[in-house]
Amino acid sequence: MFAQNIDLENYILDHIDSEDELLYELNRKTHLHILRPRMLSGHLQGQILKMICQMIQPRNILEIGTFTGYSCICMAQTLPEEGFIDTIDVDDEIAGFTQSFFDKSGLSHKIKMHIGDALEVLPSLHKKYDLIFMDGDKRQYPAYYKMVFDMLNPGGYILADNILWDGKVVEPVDKKDTYTQGIMKFNQMVKEDVRVEKVIFPFRDGIFVIRKK
Repeated sequence: MFAQNIDLENYILDHIDSEDELLYELNRKTHLHILRPRMLSGHLQGQILKMICQMIQPRNILEIGTFTGYSCICMAQTLPEEGFIDTIDVDDEIAGFTQSFFDKSGLSHKIKMHIGDALEVLPSLHKKYDLIFMDGDKRQYPAYYKMVFDMLNPGGYILADNILWDGKVVEPVDKKDTYTQGIMKFNQMVKEDVRVEKVIFPFRDGIFVIRKK
C-alpha cells in the first residue's frame, strides 16, 4: 500500500505545474539544514494553497505557523499589489533563514513575520482577513479558532492543516496525547458551528476548509 501511495503521489506531481526554482531551493535547504523538515508544506500542498487563493482572491491573509515560509510564499505569489500576509511563528531560531527566502522571493513587502506565541500575537494585529491558514501548534487549534473567528471577514475562509493527524483521529487516543486531543476537539467545534460551511480535503494530512457565512 505504501509503495502504491508513493507511486500515486509521484504521478500527481508529474501532472501538475512544476515547482519553481526558489521553492525548490527552499524545500531542499529546509531538508538539509532545519530540524523536522516534514513540517514544510511541499510542492503539492503549496500548489493547492496557491490555487485556492487564486479562486477566492483574498487581499489580506493571516497564517499561523510560518516554519520556513514555503506556504507563505505560495500564497503571497497570488496577492494583488496591495495584498498582504501576516504570518506568525514561535521559533525565533529559524526566523533569519525564513526571512532570507522572503527577501529572495521579491515579495517581502507583502509579508510581515511575527515571532511569538500566536495566542499572544493575535490580539495585537487589529485587522480583518479574507483567508486564515492555520498550521501552528495542534494543541492550540481550538483556541486559535475562537480567537481568529471575529478577525475573519464574512465570506472569508479558514484553512486548517493536519486535521487528520496521520489517521490518529479515528484511533483510540492516549490520554497523554494532547496533540491528537487538540485536533479532535477542534474538528468537533467546527462540525457543530452553525456559523460556517465546511468540508475536509483528505489529501496529505487533511485540510479543513471552513467558510464563514
